[in-house]
Amino acid sequence: MTEAPEASLLTPYARSLGVAFDRWEGTTPILRAEYADRLSGRPGALHGGAISGLLETAGYATLRAALGDEAEAASLKPINITVQFLRAGNLQTSFSSGRIVKLGRRTANISVEAWQNNREKPIAAAIMNVMIVQPDAA
Repeated sequence: MTEAPEASLLTPYARSLGVAFDRWEGTTPILRAEYADRLSGRPGALHGGAISGLLETAGYATLRAALGDEAEAASLKPINITVQFLRAGNLQTSFSSGRIVKLGRRTANISVEAWQNNREKPIAAAIMNVMIVQPDAA
């Protein structure tokens, strides 16, 4: 990727949720979402949509980081995304990162987790299947 790859990891939707690049762990981006009132769901908990958005963004960021320079030209299209809510998200900063399970020429399978205080106690997890569409070589 180019000199500031973190900038290409986030969509306008992700930014509207307050998702930001936190740090790299090796070649894997770790994203964070600071708590804001607009992310509240039921009293005292984060909205499931905000958690899902964080997971989805981290999955795509992980895939873009793995594709490197190819990510600039590729279109990433969701095949399916399955989210499992494991515990309530508290009204605090959340983090997320993904792991490529399988990266093929046309599809990728990604596992993603979101956590708050303790990475060993995730608040949600997702499995993503993504189609990778490269521009025509002609």
